[in-house]
Amino acid sequence: MSQNSSRNLLNINVGILGHVDSGKTSLARALSSHFSTAALDKSVQSKERGITLDLGFSCFSTSMPEHLMKAAAKSPSDNHNYSGIQFTLVDCPGHASLIRTIIGGAGIIDMMLLVIDVGKGIQTQTAECLVIGEVLTDHLIVVLNKVDLFPEDKRKEKIEKLTKKLRQKVFKLTKFGANVTMVCTAANPGGTPPDDLVQEDHTIDKRTSNIDELVSVLRSTVRLPTRSSDGDFLYAIDHCFGIKGKGTVLTGTILSGRIKVGETVEIPTLKLERKVKSLQMFHQPVKVAQQGDRVGMLVTQLDGSLIERG
Repeated sequence: MSQNSSRNLLNINVGILGHVDSGKTSLARALSSHFSTAALDKSVQSKERGITLDLGFSCFSTSMPEHLMKAAAKSPSDNHNYSGIQFTLVDCPGHASLIRTIIGGAGIIDMMLLVIDVGKGIQTQTAECLVIGEVLTDHLIVVLNKVDLFPEDKRKEKIEKLTKKLRQKVFKLTKFGANVTMVCTAANPGGTPPDDLVQEDHTIDKRTSNIDELVSVLRSTVRLPTRSSDGDFLYAIDHCFGIKGKGTVLTGTILSGRIKVGETVEIPTLKLERKVKSLQMFHQPVKVAQQGDRVGMLVTQLDGSLIERG
């Protein structure tokens, strides 16, 4: 849970997984209102190759669904007075050579979106990501993307045929079952230049299809995760960069415990302890963060090149 003067949001980490080029990053872009420094394939290598090479993080916030408010009120935790919910999207690469990165991203998620290109169906990495999902989460939503590629006069028929096949031939054989939730989308219709889909006020461009429905499904099916500020502080680092004259920023997800500005963190691999100068969640300053939160922390006197993911 993040705490500052203006908001008290329950953070839900949503993994976006699927085969390479199924539209995962386009989906994250269409859903999101705030982006981290590691979002939307910003690296030079990702742009040159046109695929996701590392974990990307972005988010959007909504009002608190009624069923979650009731569940939170019954929670033994003292921290249940949430003003809303923040969905943090973890955009995982789909290329086979990056499976370790995919698993690293999946390890921090509360729920999962499995993105399937409707023109290609289940592909190699789709199946691998489904196996990862079976191991790491009980909450899966299947996103049938690129439905705009079907001719409009045959679209309904083709989608019905595909969903029936997937339910009976694939998902019936998994723990998610044949009745797994499915949503059809066109996150980047007609191959529209991606940067042209996000408007200045961060609203979803009307050229995308069914993104609002996907948001509605996320809100209606999200479950209250187990969150606790007790226990030792454990933090999964995924990115690191320096800010000249200020220090080094570590970004990642809190696996257990909590952290406050001014406290000291230990980096076991380097046998170092460093003081936390400031904390941010998607560019918003906070004073404290706890289990489940994605947070960036600024520390001093740390060589970022020595930091390893994990």
